[in-house]
Amino acid sequence: MKLFAELIKKLDSTNKTSLKVAALADYLKAAPDKDKVWAIAILSHRRPPRPVNTTLMRNWASELANIPLWLFEESYHIVGDLAETIALVIPPAEASSEKSLNQYLQEIIDLKPKSEIEKKEYLFTNWLALNYYERFVFTKLITGSFRIGVSQKLMTRALSKATEIDEDILAYKLMGNWEPANISFTKLILEENEEDYLSKPYPFYLAYAIEGEPGDLGDVSQWSAEHKWDGIRSQAIVRNGELFVWSRGEELVTDKYPEFQALVGKIPDGTVIDAEILPYPEGDIGTFNDLQTRIGRKTVSKNLLKKTPVILKAYDILEWEGKDIRKLPFSARRLILEKLYAEVAAEDFPLHLSKTINFNTWKEAAAERERAREEKSEGLMLKRLDSPYLVGRKKGDWWKWKVDPLTIDAVLTYAMRGHGRRSNLFTDYTFALWDSEKEELVTFAKAYSGLTDAEFRKLDAWIKKNTLERFGPVRSVTPHHVFEIAFEGIAESKRHKSGVATRFPRMLRWRTDKKIEEANTLEDLKALIPN
Repeated sequence: MKLFAELIKKLDSTNKTSLKVAALADYLKAAPDKDKVWAIAILSHRRPPRPVNTTLMRNWASELANIPLWLFEESYHIVGDLAETIALVIPPAEASSEKSLNQYLQEIIDLKPKSEIEKKEYLFTNWLALNYYERFVFTKLITGSFRIGVSQKLMTRALSKATEIDEDILAYKLMGNWEPANISFTKLILEENEEDYLSKPYPFYLAYAIEGEPGDLGDVSQWSAEHKWDGIRSQAIVRNGELFVWSRGEELVTDKYPEFQALVGKIPDGTVIDAEILPYPEGDIGTFNDLQTRIGRKTVSKNLLKKTPVILKAYDILEWEGKDIRKLPFSARRLILEKLYAEVAAEDFPLHLSKTINFNTWKEAAAERERAREEKSEGLMLKRLDSPYLVGRKKGDWWKWKVDPLTIDAVLTYAMRGHGRRSNLFTDYTFALWDSEKEELVTFAKAYSGLTDAEFRKLDAWIKKNTLERFGPVRSVTPHHVFEIAFEGIAESKRHKSGVATRFPRMLRWRTDKKIEEANTLEDLKALIPN
């Protein structure tokens, strides 16, 4: 545990990716094998079930710290992290523990079925046997909330540096249903399997948002355009009669979308398609809100498959007949993709083609972009016809040209403290619109970005003087300030009181020129929902 806690301390003390990778690689070289497996699991978001609820932990921590619960809660609201608050308020360690990370995780697994008295005794004993960072890590493991700014990609990069195994192969090795308590480091990482190469995806090519005017890109005839779809970027791989579907987040999601098994036997072996996973309810492209009903599900029921089927909207092909064709110009790759699609296209087949759009002028392209929402897209993708398929985010050949965001004027009604450097300021806000019939404000969105630091400080001071009620870390405030809220998409939603869900809401500007009576209504918001 000492070694792992020291690792977390190093990770927590820097924002530099290179230093995080180096710290992780050093740990993975030095730690015992069982600890390595658990560290990989924890940093890959595989954690044991939480054995103690946070209400009990807050009560017990305040008791051990000999402070009233209200003071602990206020401290928690200021700090913004339960594990950090507990690590700070509990008295210094009375003893020292030499237990390994693996031992602690096994104990935490065994703790779940025990009585509250046994759980309390276990926490007290270990809280008082660990220094600040060890206690912080231990409590994080208990809560099951271990977010420390380490992505799956960063962890995989460090593991590659420590083992000299290709990152793509490691990413595949770490997918699936392996259990850290029941697998060795050798079996998980070091053993070579031909299957590791069978599923290997290519690095994704990512576009930049267009800068300036599209006309600056030059001759329109040198460019291809297509709609920018709002789904999950993916690669569908068919090799040796097997299908592998990878998300852009480097997650193997084959089992999440059983519809795509239809590609096996239809798509030739040695094919890799770059595509977007899109919801397709009732034979038409749905919203991202529809897709969210499928995201994160461990199992997909027959009812959900029927209610929200998905398709692959293909726009590029990276491997054909077992050969890497990424160096071919985009125009040549598209011809191969279009030929493939023509051979397999069928009404009930889950592979669809993202059609290219040719223009004679940039003015025509701009007109098509304005139609994006009618097509259920976010705008246009512009791709140079002679461009190869590159790695990562590169400027020059691929650009995304999104439509302007939707906007609405809303009233600030609730505020909550931020996180990190904003933990002492109220920077996370809830906004409301008028219900014309009831003549009351109804919340519809939360936002925490879009203001300057000076504006955040000014608003924070006002919130502290105009609080109506407190609900833990949240405060209701006097309805007074109007903000223009921008968002990328909108859809009906039964999960929200307003009946509407917005995508990527943020504050566009503080409308100090408007009174709350001039804010928009729910009817105005619903009028923005596409038919």
